Formats: sequence, C-alpha cells, structure tokens
Amino acid sequence: MSDAVSVVWDDAYLGYTWGGDHPMHPVRLDLTMRLADTLGVLSGPRIEVVRPETAGEDLLTLVHDPAYLDAVRRAPADPTGVGHGLGTTDNPVFEGIYESSALIAGGSVTAARLIHEGRAQHAVNIAGGMHHAMRDAASGFCVFNDAAIAIAWLLGQGYERIAYVDLDVHHGDGVQAAFWSDPRVLTVSIHQTPLTLFPGTGYAEETGDPEKAPGSAVNLALPNGTDDSGWLRAFDAVVPGVVRAFAPQILVTQCGCDTHHEDPMADLGLTVDGQRAAYKAMHELAHEVCEGKWLTLGGGGYGLVRCVPRAWTHLIAEAAGTPVPPSTAIPDSWARDVLAQGLRIEPPGSMTEGGWTGFARWDPFTENRVDRAITRTRTAVYPLFGLDPDDPRD
Repeated sequence: MSDAVSVVWDDAYLGYTWGGDHPMHPVRLDLTMRLADTLGVLSGPRIEVVRPETAGEDLLTLVHDPAYLDAVRRAPADPTGVGHGLGTTDNPVFEGIYESSALIAGGSVTAARLIHEGRAQHAVNIAGGMHHAMRDAASGFCVFNDAAIAIAWLLGQGYERIAYVDLDVHHGDGVQAAFWSDPRVLTVSIHQTPLTLFPGTGYAEETGDPEKAPGSAVNLALPNGTDDSGWLRAFDAVVPGVVRAFAPQILVTQCGCDTHHEDPMADLGLTVDGQRAAYKAMHELAHEVCEGKWLTLGGGGYGLVRCVPRAWTHLIAEAAGTPVPPSTAIPDSWARDVLAQGLRIEPPGSMTEGGWTGFARWDPFTENRVDRAITRTRTAVYPLFGLDPDDPRD
C-alpha cells in the first residue's frame, strides 16, 4: 500500500452550480483549492492531484434507477415538469446538470479506485459527499449520490466490510437508505437533531434492517448549539466503538463542514478548530482499523469564505500527514482572491478561530443534553455490536 495521498480535482467541478443566490455556490470549492495551494498543502511530497473520470451509466445505476438518469438528462428541457425532486427551490435545474453531477460521482469512484489499486493510501474528493440523493430523486442539493456509488463500486471489487462515517450537520439519509439492508456496509451519521433540521431523519432508533442488517445504521443526533467540546465528546463516545467492532476494510468519510457556528443553514456551534480535530480523529481511526485506507469526501458547508476553505484545507493537509498549524496566517494573496470573486465577506486572518477542542470523555453518570443523545444512541445500537452501552471503555 502506497503512502501517497491523492486529491481528485478538476476546475470542471465548478460547473455544478445551482445559480442565483443558491447556498451551494461552487466558489467554496474554488477558494478551498486556492487556499490549499497558496499554503503549499498541494505541493507536499506525498500529494498527487488527479483528474476525475466521469461516471458512466454502469456506475450511476449501481445506486440510481435508469429512469431517474433519463429524468436528469431531460431536466434542462423541462425544468419544472420533470419531477424526481428536480426543479425545486433546493434543486433547481441548470444546464449541464447531468454532466456535472456525473463528474462528481466519477471523482469519488476515481478516489476509491486509487485506494483499491494501492496507488494511494488516502484519497480526497472535496466536491463529493452528495449524501441526500435517493435512488430515484434529487434531494438536498444532491443529484447523484457519489458516496453511495463509490461504496457500491468497492463492494463490487470484493470488499466485505465498509464503514461510512458522516460528519455533516445533516443526516446522511441517502447513503443510509442505499445500504439499509446490506450488512456489508456500516453507516454512521453524527448530525443535528432531526427535530430541527432537514431531512427530518436520523433518530437513534434507526439501526438498519432488523432482519437483514441489524446495527448497520448508527445515528447520533445532537441538540442545537452543540459546540466543539460537546461534539467531540459525543463522537468519541460512539463512533470509534462501533467502527472498531465492525472492523472495516476501508473507511469512507463525508466531511461536510456545515456544523460551523456561522453556517446559515444549521444550528451547531463548531469552530474550524473543532472540525480540524474531527478530521484528525478520522485519520487516526483509519490507521487503527483498516491499514489507513481512507476515502474522504466533502459535503455541505455554506460559509463560503470563513469556513469551507479553511476547514477543507485542514482536511487535505491532515490526509497528507502535514497538518497546517492553526496559527498560520491567511496569505494576503488569498484574501485578494476573495475580493476578486466579488464576495462582500471579510476574509479570516488565520487558520484558527481559537476554539477549544479538549473534552471530558463520556460516562453514564453525567446528565446534559449531549449526554442524553449519547446514551440514546448507545442504548439503541451498542448491544447489536455486542458492546455494553453503559461501559465507557466500549
């Protein structure tokens, strides 16, 4: 297994644009790659930037119905009548919607292939992570579910245990649905409570098909306002335990950064420091459980300037084994890139927000909103893995 790290990128990714003032603006990807490049992250000795291959029907139909693919193709000619979740406020139709979506899906499969073939130990596709798309419908800004497609492709290569961990503020409902009855795939999602956020799913009691795949889904729904220390405490109390018990051969991570305290679409309270700590934890877990085979994707994140570029630059740097020191100053040249985009947002001055990422490990004797969420999830799913929900060592 090579210790190389591949970053899958093409400027053509920027064609995935919903237009107008839609919150998922491709400038967030552009500014991320510019910041990573400016800070020297992309020129590290282990880094290789690889162009994605567009997914063909053979890949897309691993997850999506052929009739849905036809609908996406027809959508530009019939934007309001095509159905399948298209032509809505969340998922307006744009020219090239099929081609742009297929490129992103192909990029995640490209990343998976690089790991499978031993050409990379870690692979990153920040344009990926479209975790809401369903088998026959677009949903939540997502057209093709690249994460599920990449996992399905890996299953076709003979993998028998794949763990998918979703860090996005929204529940990873599309990936969970795709593998609900498949015991070969563990889907873990840590997200804001569905009582207050789209898509309204992801309760602790959603634990996979009770007959075919009990315990294949793990959901940790956190209360509004959860900050760095609370989020990391919850993660530590649930995610490593179930992933270790599952013993995956490869780890797939969706790293949506809309958990940020300034994100306009949600209500958690993380800083870029907490997000950086989460990426480090996933990196370490990959080396612990599956020989470092780590496929990591982007996802949500709508802080176009102050969050996404910093968070995902930290993600790429962490994957490369050359973390960016939090105190690193943001170069003036990048701030000028922001201004050149016409964005009236004050650029951040450094790669940190001074967030505190320490936390006390969970125990069954404490009682607060985060701990109640932890207990609910552990009670629902830990026995299905042969683990004790009341033992903090598990």
